[in-house]
Amino acid sequence: MKDFSIDINCDLGESTDPAGLAQEAEIMSLVSSCNIACGFHAGNSDVMNLTVELALEHGVAIGAHPGYDDAEGFGRRAVELSDDEMGDLILEQIGALGTIVRAKGGELSHVKLHGALYNLLAVDYEKALVAAEAVKNFDASLKWYALSGSESDRAGRDVGLTVVREAFIDRAYLPSGQLVPRSSPGAVLTDGEMMAERAIRLVKSQEIIAHDDTLIEVPNETLCIHGDHPGAARTAQVVRTRLKEAGIDIRSTS
Repeated sequence: MKDFSIDINCDLGESTDPAGLAQEAEIMSLVSSCNIACGFHAGNSDVMNLTVELALEHGVAIGAHPGYDDAEGFGRRAVELSDDEMGDLILEQIGALGTIVRAKGGELSHVKLHGALYNLLAVDYEKALVAAEAVKNFDASLKWYALSGSESDRAGRDVGLTVVREAFIDRAYLPSGQLVPRSSPGAVLTDGEMMAERAIRLVKSQEIIAHDDTLIEVPNETLCIHGDHPGAARTAQVVRTRLKEAGIDIRSTS
């Protein structure tokens, strides 16, 4: 009988209000990897420190989650940048979080880009190369979390990074393997049981049903749950429970 395991990652460090911080703390105990906002699209130094401490307390692998310098739009709006500006933007954020992690006795394990920046690199190979090269030049041992089958996935491999292919259980998919834009109806899923079923299928069959009922292959080593979605902690609990019931071990890629 085949043994199954999966990394569950969550974007955290993105809230500053008490309710949001409480939800993030609950989620941290349920995942195996976290991607911590670096103060540009969300978060600040205090939240970064707190989130790193929580991750270390729970033995959760820590990744940097750089995004556009666009707190007002939560990093989900496109920003025009030169290649040099993009590289510098990413490096500054990885460096800021990495300094905090090291000061607390931890190690940075990976990088996952956020929002519009993540989506751009999923379809623009040349920009993805710039970003992946920046990460490699910072620390070639850092893993590169990328949308499975995307240009970012390809670019990460081409520059020599260890790529961790990511799938999303709380986002609808296009038949192309890209995510349905958030502006479209049904782009964000809310049914925890349905997400758990998607998670089990992704792990055991490496496939998912797109929004038009097309069955598509999605090779993956990590599944994402967004920490800023309403009920995210409840979703994480349901998914974790159902995965374990299905005989799937949850562990980081570190």
